[in-house]
Amino acid sequence: GKEVVIANAIIAILTIGGQQLFSFFTFSCPCHVGQNLIYGLAFLGVPALILLIVGYALNNQTWRLVMGKRSHFEKVTSSNRLLKCKLVCFVLCSITGRALVAPVTWLAVTLINGSYYICAVSEYVPVYYYGAAPNVTASERSRMLATFPCSQLVPPELTRARDEVILLLRYQSQVAGWLLIAVVVITVFLSYCLASCFSPLSFLHFRYWSSYVHNEQELFDEATEQHSRLYAMQHVKKFFGFVPGSENVKEIRIPSLREWQAISGLAFLKRVDEEHYDYSLLHDWALKERANGKYLRIDEDA
Repeated sequence: GKEVVIANAIIAILTIGGQQLFSFFTFSCPCHVGQNLIYGLAFLGVPALILLIVGYALNNQTWRLVMGKRSHFEKVTSSNRLLKCKLVCFVLCSITGRALVAPVTWLAVTLINGSYYICAVSEYVPVYYYGAAPNVTASERSRMLATFPCSQLVPPELTRARDEVILLLRYQSQVAGWLLIAVVVITVFLSYCLASCFSPLSFLHFRYWSSYVHNEQELFDEATEQHSRLYAMQHVKKFFGFVPGSENVKEIRIPSLREWQAISGLAFLKRVDEEHYDYSLLHDWALKERANGKYLRIDEDA
């Protein structure tokens, strides 16, 4: 839908901006044998991995899948089990597709930029093709190549070879970046085509279903907010003796020290029976205790 496309576009734009700032302020190739590869791959892979995990964590469908349980009233059959497996696979693919937007954007932008790739693989380029330092040992050649990303460390006689090597590596990096973008675009397009082909719904029916699910979720969220507020209001009223926001409060309740201690501390979800839970310490107190104690009348003039 349009909302998904817009959200993915915003994520991609933010990732591109973050990558540019990240590269400008933090990236500085060490230009040392054995360190360039680790440093370059770390800047390529670690942020992409973090963005992937964040993408999974920020998707509500991930937690629906993790916390979802089969109903006790549902009769388990082979067809139900097969349908559930298909549904889980479909949701996992959907979640992964959304989560891959940021890391793939990061990888594509960094490869097109080329700096990370140049730093990572500079010491492995066959420099003898360029006629530079043919009579040095392999270790000396690796040390020399490792300094190529840092122009100030390269001797003047190797400047031309260094420029040619940097151009080669930048070419390889940018080609890899565009190939990654092409593969992702083709994969996404084919996935949508296959999903549409195997969908049991027609085009208009699918649009109606998407609209229904969206409206149902909005209404459910509104009802959840109002229901939880009204439910919590009953417990607060029992503890303090009045409803918050009331204009004509005649009296208020003065909680005792024991009651204050009962609702203070760490609150955990507490199971009452097979079907119900206590959501907080105040909730637990309101269901167990009677609202006796000291009441104080309120002067209307005050």
